[in-house]
Amino acid sequence: MKKYKKIIITLNCALVLIGFNYSIYKNEKLLDGTEVVLFELAPRDPRSLMQGDYMVLNYSNSDIREEDNVSSRGYMVFELDDNRIGHKLRIQEDKEPLNQNEYLLKYTKRNNWSINFGAESYFFQEGHADHYANAKFGALKIDEDGNSLLIGLYNEKLEKINVEEQK
Repeated sequence: MKKYKKIIITLNCALVLIGFNYSIYKNEKLLDGTEVVLFELAPRDPRSLMQGDYMVLNYSNSDIREEDNVSSRGYMVFELDDNRIGHKLRIQEDKEPLNQNEYLLKYTKRNNWSINFGAESYFFQEGHADHYANAKFGALKIDEDGNSLLIGLYNEKLEKINVEEQK
């Protein structure tokens, strides 16, 4: 058994590194190949004592009614306005049907009143909470399968909030 111990450890390390690098590749591809979509934010919590400064993001599009009978996983179908702001049209379990000028965003059901897009926390350097307090939009990059990645917060003028520029 000692003979195979190094081989098993090496193979396990290689599998972990391959999986990790594939995850990085998928996120880089998502960042490069998609355009920014903005979603309006609802009230949020700007601090965590255990994790430092961060903002829990609640999207106005994430609200659901209990009688809607929403599945635990599925897609939010949305359309874009002229400012690339996403507006929820409906919730559905599958990718189809999808009409022209409609887009998909994967969700998981958080509770009976809201869904989670997977981009509900925005971490920032301690002491910078005031810069993000007036954020009105969360900016997501979304691929054709509905996977999303949060890339920043935007103000009411649709400008990305950048702490370095505000100093």
